[in-house]
Amino acid sequence: MNNLWENTSKENETFSEPLKSQTTDLLIVGGGFTGCSAALEAAKVGAKVVLLESETIGFGGSGRNVGLVNAGLWLPPKKIVSILGEKHGKRLISALGSAPDLVFSIIEENKIKCEPKRNGTLHCAHSEKGMGYLIERFKQGELFEEPLTLFDKTETDNKVGSSKFIGSLHDSRAGTIQPLAYCRGLARKAKELSVKIYEKSKVSQVKKQNGMWKTYVRGIEIKSKYLFLAMNAYEDLDKANNTGKFSTVYYSQFATRPLNSNEMSTILPGKEGCWDTAKIMSSFRVDDAGRLILGTMGNSEGFGKYIHANWANKKLKALFPFLPDVEFNYRWSGKIAMTKDHIPKIVNFEENALSCFGYSGRGIAPGTLFGKTCAAALLSEDLSILPVSAVRQYNEVFTREKSTFFEMAAVANNSLMSLKM
Repeated sequence: MNNLWENTSKENETFSEPLKSQTTDLLIVGGGFTGCSAALEAAKVGAKVVLLESETIGFGGSGRNVGLVNAGLWLPPKKIVSILGEKHGKRLISALGSAPDLVFSIIEENKIKCEPKRNGTLHCAHSEKGMGYLIERFKQGELFEEPLTLFDKTETDNKVGSSKFIGSLHDSRAGTIQPLAYCRGLARKAKELSVKIYEKSKVSQVKKQNGMWKTYVRGIEIKSKYLFLAMNAYEDLDKANNTGKFSTVYYSQFATRPLNSNEMSTILPGKEGCWDTAKIMSSFRVDDAGRLILGTMGNSEGFGKYIHANWANKKLKALFPFLPDVEFNYRWSGKIAMTKDHIPKIVNFEENALSCFGYSGRGIAPGTLFGKTCAAALLSEDLSILPVSAVRQYNEVFTREKSTFFEMAAVANNSLMSLKM
């Protein structure tokens, strides 16, 4: 696996302080967008914070993200309202609608070097059915006062530089970033505000005793009044401390060498991030150096790795047939936590403790927002400020079977699509 983001990150703060027994206000487990955002928020209000990451900052889904800073969820607004009810649905829609503002303001305020581009995103219709969905999504957006623009085929051809789409939906609130650099930048700023960050610190046990949380790493005990579990799809605590169940989906990405100015002349001139309306969706974008980055559901390191790689080669040629033969220099994949209804969950599994997971493919803006608000809610002991109501427990059934099905479906789809392209 060769992750582009690891090779190009300009945020490379080190966290080498040896772990020691201590007492803190807030203990965070997980060093992705959610955990680092929570740490930064807690430090800004003067709390003592310890963050434990089992690998390295941004190692999981955050450092393997596509880098699209989208507003809202995959679900259309009416669906969110039908699941949560009008009051709670509108609250979440409003909170996530402004979440990209939060991300880009944090980047600017803290001078995070993560290639921020706020030129919007394009949801591209791969079929007539897909275009029908975008038209309905646009109408719903108007009802909720979302700044969306519907483009026809000609406009989409000019925006994308490809004739493969029927139309597209532009969201001006959105943008793109280098996701691993953003996550590392959050951690770097948190460290500057005295957050204690420990990498390679896998938690072996968590328990509550005499009103205090006790968290153990290699026999070292850390006491805290508040506990926040922010591991999302990479949750690896033992079964007794597994506070939520979800299915996981792998998403793979493939990046080319930097294209030259002639090759890039018509490809995404506005530098928007894009994804399509296919059930097994794919994405494409460019980075600051001019690399083309394609993404698809499926594990590029799993049993279908050759199928996914073949799909990427053919997809690139199908989208941009005028390009010469261009190899992919980078290939990587990461896991996404999918809840059954595609709504993120916050679990208040014990007093003074929260767990957060299930962004279902939209980690950057929701993760930043949920991390910030979970930290604030714990420290103030006011859960009413959370963007979704916390539940005492959350469980799903057949999650392992669903995860296996998703991967098999991705392999079958990409195999079929490769034959058609």
